Amino acid sequence: MDIVKFVSLPPVIFVLVSLVILIIFFLLGRLSYKSSVADTEGKLKSYACGEEPIEERRKPNYSQFFPFAFFFTIMHVVVLLIATLPIHIDGSLLIVLLFLIISFVSIPILFRDEK
Repeated sequence: MDIVKFVSLPPVIFVLVSLVILIIFFLLGRLSYKSSVADTEGKLKSYACGEEPIEERRKPNYSQFFPFAFFFTIMHVVVLLIATLPIHIDGSLLIVLLFLIISFVSIPILFRDEK
């Protein structure tokens, strides 16, 4: 096998790029600043313009975000499946219609009002 063809194989390129990144990582790691134990006193505190941070944790609520994220996931998968479906297959129109029906049935289920 020719050396140019061998080096242009994707796994070989991946290994070579990974080695170059590791070498750069270790070389720059030797140049980076090393802190001492005395320097770490305030590094773990959050910055709040000189004020002491309040020890209150807020938990985000993603219950309203989830249906929209799931909707976009379903729609993207349906569009990807329809766009990549070969036309010359018998019954491809039925498969497209099935995908569309399933996706439109899922919309009211996702956005139902839970009271």
